[in-house]
Amino acid sequence: MRLAGCARCLAGRVAIEVCSRRGFGGICAPRFEQRCPGVMNATSHAGSTDSSVVWSHQCTLDDLKAPYTVPESAVRELDSDTGRTRRWMTTWKTGRADVYCPVRELARAPVPWSVPARRFSWRPGQVHRPGLECLVSTGRQHGFESLAERRLLLALDFAGRVGEVLSQPFRLQFTSTDGAGEHTPDYLALGPEAVWLLDVRPGARIKPEDELRFAAAAQAAASAGWRYAVVTGWRRQVITGIDTLSARRRSMTDRLGLRQQLLDGVRGQPQRFGDLVASTSLPQVARTQAIHLLWHRRLAMDLAQPFEDATWIYQVGGRDG
Repeated sequence: MRLAGCARCLAGRVAIEVCSRRGFGGICAPRFEQRCPGVMNATSHAGSTDSSVVWSHQCTLDDLKAPYTVPESAVRELDSDTGRTRRWMTTWKTGRADVYCPVRELARAPVPWSVPARRFSWRPGQVHRPGLECLVSTGRQHGFESLAERRLLLALDFAGRVGEVLSQPFRLQFTSTDGAGEHTPDYLALGPEAVWLLDVRPGARIKPEDELRFAAAAQAAASAGWRYAVVTGWRRQVITGIDTLSARRRSMTDRLGLRQQLLDGVRGQPQRFGDLVASTSLPQVARTQAIHLLWHRRLAMDLAQPFEDATWIYQVGGRDG
C-alpha cells in the first residue's frame, strides 16, 4: 500500500485506507487521489527507503543529523602501527584523581565515576553560549558549550534512547604523521542499543586539524565497539519540530482523560493536528496533551514537515512514555 500526505495542501479528494494489519508501526495514512505539489510518499513498511520522511515515532539520531564522513585523507595521517591502541591513551577525571586508560581498554573505562575532562567556562564577552540542558531520559542536567551542542542534547533526549550522557568524557592522546595530538570529544551517550561518541562542529567551521582529531576519535571509538559521529547540522525542520515537542516532554497528569480522546481520534485514520485537538472535550488543554503524546511516541508525525495545525497526526502502537 502506498501512503501519501501533504501537510500544506488542503486540495484534493482524500481516500482513507485502513491497514488490515499493523504495517508501518500501526500507522494508517490518507492517500491523495489528486496529487498536489509537495505531497510526500512512503510505503506501509517500517523499513521505508523514502528519505524525505522522518517519522517521529521511530526516528533515530542517524535519521535526524546531517550526513558527515571523516575524510580518508585524515585517516591516512594517523599512526598506522598496529600497536597504536596500546600507545594511544585516554585520560578520565574522577572525583579525586585522573585515571589513564589505553585506547585498547576503552570499553572498561571508569565511565560511571567520571566528570567532565574539561571545565565549562562562563565569562563576559565570550562568543559561544554555554549552559545546562535537562534531559528527561536521564533525569538530570547536562552541560553544553554552544547552542549547537544544546541541539544535540535535545535530539538525544528525543531519539537517542539514552540512559546516560557524559559531557567532555575524556581527553584522547594520539599520534599522527605530524607528531602527538590531543582531542576531547564533546559527548559520550550510553544506551541499551549502542554507545555513541560524539563531536559537534558546524560543517563550515571544520578545519584540517579538526578532521585529524575526528579521525582519531573515530578510531578510538571503533576499538571499544562504540559508534562515532560528527554532528555538523540537522535535516531540514527536524530540530524546530523537536524543540516544539520538548515543551511538553516532562511528566503530566491527565485528569480529564484527553489522551484517550486524542488516541481514539486517530484510530483508523489520521487527522490534522488542529482538527484532532478540536474534536476533544477541551481543545485548549488537549493541545498540550497531544504534544506530550507526540514526544513520547504515542502519536506520530513527519518531522521533515513544519509542525502546525495542518500537520497530519497518525496513530502508532505502544504505551505512553
